[in-house]
Amino acid sequence: MKYDEILDPEIRAFIAHTEDCYPPNTVDLSITEQRAIYDRLCRVFHQGYPDGVRARNAEANGIPVRVYESGEPSATVVYFHGGGFVVGGLESHDDICAEMCAGAGSRVVSVDYRLAPEHVHPAAFDDSISASHWSISKFDGSIVLAGDSAGGTLAASVAHALRHETDRIAGQMLIYPALGAGTDSGSSLEHANAPLLTRDDVIAYKAFRAGGREPANDWTYAVLQDSDFSNLPPTIIVAAAIDPLADDGRIYRDMLRDAGGKAEWISEAGLVHGFLRARNMSSKARRSFDRIVADIKSLGDGIWPYG
Repeated sequence: MKYDEILDPEIRAFIAHTEDCYPPNTVDLSITEQRAIYDRLCRVFHQGYPDGVRARNAEANGIPVRVYESGEPSATVVYFHGGGFVVGGLESHDDICAEMCAGAGSRVVSVDYRLAPEHVHPAAFDDSISASHWSISKFDGSIVLAGDSAGGTLAASVAHALRHETDRIAGQMLIYPALGAGTDSGSSLEHANAPLLTRDDVIAYKAFRAGGREPANDWTYAVLQDSDFSNLPPTIIVAAAIDPLADDGRIYRDMLRDAGGKAEWISEAGLVHGFLRARNMSSKARRSFDRIVADIKSLGDGIWPYG
C-alpha cells in the first residue's frame, strides 16, 4: 500500500519526526537501546502540563504510580501506558495523562507496571490489577480504565477481572489496543507494513511479552481469548485505521454487543498507531484526542455518549 498517497501532510510530518527519534529498526536493537531511544522520543514530544494540573508519585500496593489532579475530581482514570510491554513508564505518557486530567476533570493514576522481557506475562497484568485495586480503595467515585496500545490490552484484561468484584468501573477507553485478534488476517495483513507499527513489530513484542510462548485460552493475556463477554462496563475503542491492530477493537466491540453490552468502535481515518503524540502536529489527531478526553469524562459521569 502506498501510504504517502493516503496520509495527509501533517501525519507524514509526524511520522518523519517520530522516525528521526525512533528509527523503524529499533525493535531489532537490544532492550537497553530500545528503552533509551523511546525515552528520547518521549522527551522530544513532551508538551508540558496544562495550568492547574499537579502530579505526585506514589506506590500502589508496591507498584509505582503517578497521580494527576486538578480541581475537585469526581472520577478516577486508571491509565496504562503503551510501549509493546517493553518500553515506557511514568515519563513516557506524562504530558498525555496531564492533559487527560485537565480535559476530563478527572484524577488520573498512571501505572508503571513491570516490563518484558525481564518480567514476562502475567507480570504486567498482575501489577495492573494490583494498582487498580489500590485506586478503588484509595479514591471515592467512579473508575474509568484506560490505556493505549499495550496499555489498552491491560485495561481490557483488568475490566474482565474486576467485573464481578465491584460496580464502580464506569467504563473503559481503549486506544489502538492489541486484544488478541491474531496476525494472519484482516488489518494485520492489509497494514502489515504500516508506518510506526508493522505486523513484524507486533509479532516481536508478543515474543518479548510471552517469553517466546504465547498463552492460549488466557484472557489476562488477551481478552479475545475469553469465552464470556457479559457484565463488562461500557466500552469505547479508538483505532487508527492505518494500523495492523485496527481490527482488534472492531471484533471486541462485536463480542461485547452480542453479550448485551454497550460498546463503540471508532476507526480514525488517516491516522496511524501512536497518534496520541501527534495531537499538536495534526488536526485529525487533535480532534480524536479531544473526543477521547470528552468520552472519558462522559464515562466517568455515567453518561453513554453514543446513543
